[in-house]
Amino acid sequence: MDGEGGVIKKFLYVNRKAPYGTIYALESLEVVLIGAAFEQDVSLVFIDDGVYQLKKGQQTTVDSGIGVKDFSKTYRALEGYDVEKLYVDKKSMEMRGLSTSDLNVDVEVLDDAQMADLMAQQDIILSF
Repeated sequence: MDGEGGVIKKFLYVNRKAPYGTIYALESLEVVLIGAAFEQDVSLVFIDDGVYQLKKGQQTTVDSGIGVKDFSKTYRALEGYDVEKLYVDKKSMEMRGLSTSDLNVDVEVLDDAQMADLMAQQDIILSF
């Protein structure tokens, strides 16, 4: 129970899309912050091209051709909202030539079985 008598639910946000080119990554981040504001148990998973959302050194300036604000650094601020459970799919990261040292936040790397266990423990799963 949270401080106001409500039930705390476990929310898992699954991020599957590259950070730019669609609104999914930014929308996911906004929904995560809303969930955290309502004191829910929030976890984030990065799968497929979603692992790129956490990559260091993203070039998003007008000169890069993308011309949108780099919001990847916002993930580092999630800890201040009590969002500390960030997970990355091991296979997705490896297929894209990334390691945890390429990411701008601390994550836990999960294999397929661990990912399935994590998903089975959730009350609500939202995929972006």
